[in-house]
Amino acid sequence: MSIRSFLPGRIGFGTAPLGNMFRAIPDDEAAATVRAAWDQGVRYFDTAPLYGAGLAELRLGEVLEGRPRDEYVLSTKVGRVILDEVEDPAERALGEKGALFEHGRPNRIVNDYSADATLRSIEDSLERLRTDRLDIVWVHDIAQDFYGDDWVGVYESARTGAFRALTRLREEGVIKAWGVGVNKTEPLEMTLALDEPRPDAFLLAGRYTLLDHAHALQRLLPAAAEQDVDIVVGGPYSSGILAGGSHFEYAEAPAEIVEKVGRIKALADTHGIGIKSAALQFVLAHPAVAAVIPGATRPGRIAEDLGALAQDVPYAFWKSLREEKIIAPDAPVPTA
Repeated sequence: MSIRSFLPGRIGFGTAPLGNMFRAIPDDEAAATVRAAWDQGVRYFDTAPLYGAGLAELRLGEVLEGRPRDEYVLSTKVGRVILDEVEDPAERALGEKGALFEHGRPNRIVNDYSADATLRSIEDSLERLRTDRLDIVWVHDIAQDFYGDDWVGVYESARTGAFRALTRLREEGVIKAWGVGVNKTEPLEMTLALDEPRPDAFLLAGRYTLLDHAHALQRLLPAAAEQDVDIVVGGPYSSGILAGGSHFEYAEAPAEIVEKVGRIKALADTHGIGIKSAALQFVLAHPAVAAVIPGATRPGRIAEDLGALAQDVPYAFWKSLREEKIIAPDAPVPTA
C-alpha cells in the first residue's frame, strides 16, 4: 500500500530528540513539544525503541493516549528489544553513533532482527505507546554506520526474519505498511533489488538533504519511484546544523560543513527566506518523497517548522544554489 494514501500530510514529527538525544530533556518540556505538534495539526508521529531505550515511545504515548486513534498515523521500528535489566548507556555499541542516547533510560538494548524478536518488539512498543495498533513499522539501522563490516550479515538476518514477519502482519491487516529505516542508501538499494519480500516505503535519514543528496539522487530515489516505494525523509536538518545547531551526522560539524551552511544561510538571507524553509522544501520537491519528519525538543520549534514549510521561496534562490554548486544540477526544486 502506498503510504501516501493514508499519511495525513507532508510533514510529521520525528521523536528521536525525545529520547534524550545529545541532552537530558525534562519530561514536561518533551510533553509540551508533542502537545504543540498536535495542537498545530501534526498528525504523523515517528518513534523507535532505540530512542532513549524506550523513552521517546513512553513520552509520545503519554501525550497521545486518549487522542482519537483514527486521527493520527503512528510509526515505530524493530530490530532492538528493550530489556528490564540495565546497562551503562554511554557504553552501548552504537557503531559510528557512539553515546548518542547516553542520557536515555539505562535499560539494556539487544539487537535482534529475527521474526520472534520483531513480534516481541512490536508488542513492547504498543505497551509503551499506550495504543492498540501501529500504522507503519520500519526495520531499523541495518546498515554500515551501526554494524560496520558485519552489516550485510545483519541485513540478511532482517531479510529472513523481520521482513517476512512484517509482510505477514501487513497481509493480515495488523499493520498498514512496512519498510526499512536507515541512515545509508545501500541497504535500501539492496531491498529494491529483492524479488520478495516487498516493502511499501523507506525512511531515509540524512541522505537526502541540502548538504548530502548527490548519491541518493543518482540511484536510490529514481529506483524507489519506479517501484512505487515511497520515501520518508528523516533528519532534514542534518542533525541540526541546518536549523541553527552545531551537530552534523550526530557529531560536532566539521569546518567544511560549517562553511557550506554559512554559504547557504547567506544566500537565504539575500532572498529573504529562512534556512529551515530551504531545507524542508528542497527535500519535499523530489517526487519520490512522501513526507519529511523533522525532530524537535521545544514547543516553539513546531511553529518554526510549519512556518518554514509554508514560506514562499523564490525560484531565484534555488537557481543561486545551483550556480554555487551547493545542490546538484539535476536535483528537483519546488518551482522551475
